[in-house]
Amino acid sequence: MPEIKENWDRLWERIDQVCHHSGRHPEEIKVVAVAKTIPLELVKEAVDCGITEIGENRVQEAKSKFEAIGDRAHWHLVGHLQTNKVKAALEMFDLIHSLDSMKLANEISSRAQSMNKEARVLMQVNTSAEESKFGLEPERVLGFAEQVAALPNLKVLGLMTIGPFTEEENLIRRSFRELRRLFQELKEASIPNIDMEILSMGMSADYEVALQEGANMLRIGTSIFGPRK
Repeated sequence: MPEIKENWDRLWERIDQVCHHSGRHPEEIKVVAVAKTIPLELVKEAVDCGITEIGENRVQEAKSKFEAIGDRAHWHLVGHLQTNKVKAALEMFDLIHSLDSMKLANEISSRAQSMNKEARVLMQVNTSAEESKFGLEPERVLGFAEQVAALPNLKVLGLMTIGPFTEEENLIRRSFRELRRLFQELKEASIPNIDMEILSMGMSADYEVALQEGANMLRIGTSIFGPRK
């Protein structure tokens, strides 16, 4: 537990510094601790340290952790969601970060209706144009948002992207800046049922650039839990 607590404190020290230099307030920032492949015992330790936002990439892997920890944490699905896993996802996750198709949107809406609950989602955008990544093409985002807005029991709360797999900061920054531009465009469009509250971008390797470009939600794994085996 001390190592997770030390990592968490160190992470927040750096977030504070970046926010200070960028003219932002650290209170605006929410960190999702991504627990992909992390054993249940360590996730419990993280929650005991006061970490309240837990992210998982897969529905199946999250199930045992969710059953053990429950509402002591808020649960985020940060990985790709298949339509056949939607019902299980809605039973566990408070926020789904990876809406990227009308097929998935329709399934989430339908399942949420049958469960009499509101599904909270972020639209995932592929701002790096990497073929290996899921997400909407940037030019499709506005039209997609207008379509999704009409679906019942589905609430869009913002946008998510994954930065390019590169050490070139200018490419990472360009990717995050594009998501921020789309975020502002949607905010100004004032589409009913589309609330631009959350800008989810930045992971352990690139969260400082993400903060500088306006992120208010970070998805951090390695910097909290250490390198994955």
